[in-house]
Order: sequence, then C-alpha cells, then structure tokens
Amino acid sequence: MSITVKNVTKRFGAFLALDDVNLDVPAGELLALLGPSGSGKTTLLRIISGLETADRGTVLYQDEDVTEAAVRERNVGFVFQHYALFRHMTVFDNVAFGLRVRPRKLRPARVDLRNRVFELLRLVQLDGLSARYATATAARTARSSSSCRAQCAAQRVEPSSAGQPAPAGRQD
Repeated sequence: MSITVKNVTKRFGAFLALDDVNLDVPAGELLALLGPSGSGKTTLLRIISGLETADRGTVLYQDEDVTEAAVRERNVGFVFQHYALFRHMTVFDNVAFGLRVRPRKLRPARVDLRNRVFELLRLVQLDGLSARYATATAARTARSSSSCRAQCAAQRVEPSSAGQPAPAGRQD
C-alpha cells in the first residue's frame, strides 16, 4: 500500500509540530523516520494512522483520500514505542486482539483468525512462543509481537512486511 502525505501541518497550541510536510512512500517500501525528540516523528505517524488530525493537509492510501476517515475505517496498524502489549494475555492473544475486537460482522471466523495469527507468528519465528505471556518474553519478542498485532489487525497491510528486522533500540 502506498502512503502519500501532502502539505500536512499540525500545531499544539503555539508549538508547531509539523510544518507543510510532504512524504511519498511507494507500496512495498520500508521507511524509517529519524530525528531528535520533539521533531514530529510520532505526530506524523499518528496523523497517517488517524490517531491524530492534521490542522491542514491530506493523507492518501493508494491515492484514496483518508484524511477525514476514522481510525477504524483506515484499517492500518500502529506499533507504539513501548509496544503496549497486554500483560495478562499470551503472545497469540496479543496478536489476535485487533481482530477479536472488531464488530461481529467484520470479525473473521475463529479458524481464519487462528490461521492469520499463526502465519504472522511464523514469519517472525514466534509460533513456538504463542502460549507465553507477554510478561515472560524478551524485548525482541515483545517488539515482534507488537508488530504482528498491528499487521494482523490491518487488512491493508501485507503480512510479508511483518518479518522485516527492526532496530534494537526505540522505534516509531
């Protein structure tokens, strides 16, 4: 899925977080946003995902304007900097969470949900850890589980990108 950001501006009070930002990410590309704290990386990602609204500008998925679309309508995943895993759930349940909370008519059948979760866990070599609780996993497992959860819940994101290696440090 390609993502295009056109002339996006965002202010928080007097603070200008994003100033006329343009970005074009072709389908299948991997992108890293780098910059110092407060430079707008997270704000841009939140606007792209629909968790935040831009004061001005446009966000396109595959040339479709999603600027005004709600988060639920965008069908994209978001991996938080601190992974936001549910400590009381297993790796499998954390990955499946986004699909399980969908409205019943949009929720996949149990067998389809199970197959999709295990497909993603196999891609990142976590299928053998699916029954472990999030609190009993290493940082790499937590990062991969969080990435899989975002991939699993997002219909528009291809599962093959879940297997991409991630940096060991903090990521947005």
